[in-house]
Amino acid sequence: MISRIVCLLCAVALGAAEPAPIFHGARPGALEKAKALAAAGHESAGKALKKLIADADKALAVTPPSVMQKTKVPPSGDKHDYMSIAPYFWPDPATKDGLPYLRKDGKVNPESRDEAANDTLRARLVGSSVETLALAYHFTGEQKYAEHAAKILRTWFLDPATKMTPHFRFAQAIPGVNDGRGTGILEARGLADAADAATLLHGSKHWAAADQQALLAWAATYFEWLTTSKNGLDERAAKNNHGTWYDVQAAKWALVLGRKDQAKEICAEALTRRIGVQIQPDGKQPLELVRTASFSYSCFNLRALSALAGLGEHAGVDLWKHRAADGRSLVVALDFLVPYLGKNPKPWTMQQIHETNDDDVLPVLRAAALATGDARYESLLKEYSDHRSKRLQLLAP
Repeated sequence: MISRIVCLLCAVALGAAEPAPIFHGARPGALEKAKALAAAGHESAGKALKKLIADADKALAVTPPSVMQKTKVPPSGDKHDYMSIAPYFWPDPATKDGLPYLRKDGKVNPESRDEAANDTLRARLVGSSVETLALAYHFTGEQKYAEHAAKILRTWFLDPATKMTPHFRFAQAIPGVNDGRGTGILEARGLADAADAATLLHGSKHWAAADQQALLAWAATYFEWLTTSKNGLDERAAKNNHGTWYDVQAAKWALVLGRKDQAKEICAEALTRRIGVQIQPDGKQPLELVRTASFSYSCFNLRALSALAGLGEHAGVDLWKHRAADGRSLVVALDFLVPYLGKNPKPWTMQQIHETNDDDVLPVLRAAALATGDARYESLLKEYSDHRSKRLQLLAP
């Protein structure tokens, strides 16, 4: 497998020179560095690339998702509109019809994962599949990956019969209360990932310039809705992880659209709007610690802040080096969590109603190591036996 990959990489390297693709999920220049490392036989890059190609081969079997695949109809009467039910809300046992639904933080109502009425998992699959396939195409040059990524992109964003209308008005509805909320925009982050990954398809015979222009037209309409609608402004105003992930999405869409100044503004505002509000001088994230899964949400928000810092590198804002006068910083938030990570973690004493998964934090450790030069983070990352096969080896080598 590795020999096949290296041959493909060499063939790509010897081909006609093309503009370097932009992929904001990676540090600037990281993909080309990872490609060179894999071709040179670097262990971690090789393992990560092997795993990526295995994932891409599985993604080739994915039926392109569409909002039209749900059987229930949104309040608008148009199935092209995205819809979902809020995951932490359940029927009220005290009322005959269960309405209005009541919140049970951290406990997912299976109704919110029913694909007959929810586009949630489909949107997630669009993001993960396109990113995987587009990266595989970039690293190997094999057209089959670009071809299937293009099919998924056209199905979700472009084809009149199957495309999603560019808004999230009906996301995370609470039955008996509303038809959708700003918090539902959290579910859209995979779509920004897919649009970003589409830039890696440059040069493929399966993704023409007209396809890219049509995707950008969709993106422009969605970005306008995201930044001006009530739901969008509500999510932007959220002080916890929802607000951070809003910034990640908005900055990424802005960069995809070539609006670097807007992306820079979003990232610069995050220095005070997110880091200054969400992180205490001792590194605690109180807005996440009040959740029933406090460790998971602390990691989740830290992943969002790290992703925003990565976008900031493309926009010209350094979130990693920022430190407020009282010590609040992205680094201090990570350092607060460090004792609870690795082979022998310190027990977490705050509320955590389900098992934890450190996958959210591993890319943060690599990003922090590269941004700060602190070897502690890389050493901690190496305590995870499977870290060499993680995609972070390709996005931040």
